[in-house]
This record gives sequence, C-alpha cells and structure tokens, in this order.
Amino acid sequence: MSMITERPVSNSAGQPPVRTVTEAPASPRRDVRAVVSAYVSLTKPRIVELLLVTTVPAMMLAQGGLPSLWLMAVVLVGGSLAAGAASVLNCYIDRDIDQVMRRTKRRPLPTHTVSPRSALVFGLVLAVVSVALMAAFTNLLAAGLTLAAIVYYDLVYTLWLKRTTAQNTFWGGACGAAPVLIGWAAVTGSLAPAAWALFAVVFFWQMPHFYPLAMKYKADYARAGIPMLPVVASTRRVNAEIIGFAWLTLLSSLAVWPLGMSAIYGVTALVSGGVFVYEAHKLCRQVARGGAVRPMRLFHWSYVYLTILFAAVAVDALI
Repeated sequence: MSMITERPVSNSAGQPPVRTVTEAPASPRRDVRAVVSAYVSLTKPRIVELLLVTTVPAMMLAQGGLPSLWLMAVVLVGGSLAAGAASVLNCYIDRDIDQVMRRTKRRPLPTHTVSPRSALVFGLVLAVVSVALMAAFTNLLAAGLTLAAIVYYDLVYTLWLKRTTAQNTFWGGACGAAPVLIGWAAVTGSLAPAAWALFAVVFFWQMPHFYPLAMKYKADYARAGIPMLPVVASTRRVNAEIIGFAWLTLLSSLAVWPLGMSAIYGVTALVSGGVFVYEAHKLCRQVARGGAVRPMRLFHWSYVYLTILFAAVAVDALI
C-alpha cells in the first residue's frame, strides 16, 4: 500500500511543492499470513487431499465398516503430515530445477519466500512427528510403511530416479499407492490381498494420470534436464504406456471385485474405469494425429475417476 505525501522544495521559481511517494509499512498480520501460506504450499495440499481420498476407504474396507473415529483421526493427521513432509523435502531437493521451470518457479523456495534451511527443518520435523504419531497410536507396521514411503519418495524417487531414468514415474508409483497399505495396516496390523489389489489400482493409475501433465509441460522438463517419458521417448511409446497402464488400472480395479465386494463396487469400477480407458485412447488418438491435443482433460478426469472408485469402496464397506 502506497501513501502520497507532500514536501516543500526551496526554489526561486516559486514552483508548487514536490509530491513524493513513500511506502507504508507492511501489515504484520499480512506478513504472517504470507509466511504461513508459503509453508502450507510447500506441503502441496492437493496431493495430501488425493492421498486421503484413498486412505479412508481402504481403512473402511479393512474394518468391514466404519473404524473408530479416534483411529481415523490419527491416521488422517499422521498421513497428512507424512505426505506434507515428503512434499516439503521434495521441494527442498528440487529447488534447483524448480527455479527454471515455469510451472514451479513461483514456489516458495525459488521465490525466496522460505529459505532452503527452513524448508529442510520443516520437512524433517513433519516427518518425525508423523512417524511418531503412527507408531504411538496405530502399530509398527503402519509406522514403518509411513517412514518407508517418505524415504522412498524423497531419496529414491526425487533425488535419484526422477533425474536419471525415463521410467521414474513407474518406479516412483509405489509412493503414491502406499497410503492404501498404510490405512489398511493401521486397522488390521497386516496386509490382505484386497489391500494389495487396491495398491495395484493406484500404482498403475499414476502413469496415465501423470503422463498427460508431463506432455503439457514437456518443454519445462526438457529445460530442467528431467527425463520424463514424453521428453525422451517417441510419441508412439508414450501413447502405448498411457493406454497400457489405463487398461491395467481398469483390470486391477476389477480384480478387487471378487475379494468380498458387491455389485455396487463392481459396476462402478467397470463404468468409471471404462470411461477412464476411453479418455486415454482419445488423448492418444489426438497425439498420433498431430492436431489439437488436450492432455489436461485426461489428467483432471483421472482425479475424478479415482475419487469415484474409492467412494464406491467406502459405500461397499458400509453395506
């Protein structure tokens, strides 16, 4: 906010006072709000939201109904902190490439809103608290899976795979699917076939979900030297993987059906998965023809698909 002031200037021509502009001090409340907003953005809330969408239905299926509210609260808080920790540490490690990519150059570290040291401390604190919370109030299997997911995402995927191989999305897929196993383990202390089947759904889903985004920001990734598949592979190869993994997602979701699920889940998985596969084929036809391509349509639909599918899991568990 600027404030206009007047000050007289001595001159022999009798000119009017000179009008100068001075900056009013920033509001402390606004400064605090900006800093808090920056730290929250480091946790990538959209990713946290997506992970919780898969965790709660998995817990309900493991319980065969609604788990205790206390257990759900612990897992939701612990899972959110763990996902946030992984994202903050990801931002810390990727700060060199984030500053050269248009999609990420406005994140808190490239804009120097948060210092690298502060981000590192923040991420480590979130990680310790999340694992401690899970260990204290659920069980060691759930806590161990939580720790493994954070370590794998930041040290194996972000620091190594993302920068060295075009199959980084595939090998990193275990991190995004881990919340399903964590939620199941928190309820039962073990992992059943249904848990692994749901894990497979989310694992395979991540390729047709993320490749469209990588297609849209292909130039960004190329500028940063990140070998995402659409950057280094042929159009035919990218199309084949999108379609192949979309079908594997559908088949994995149907494999859950005979593991104690009703027709409500089965029909939902078949219809929503069919639309998902259709959209994948549609995008690949656009790419192959070389005309107008709208990769974000599949990207956004993939979110809707996963939400619908796991909502069906939750409903099935309740009935």
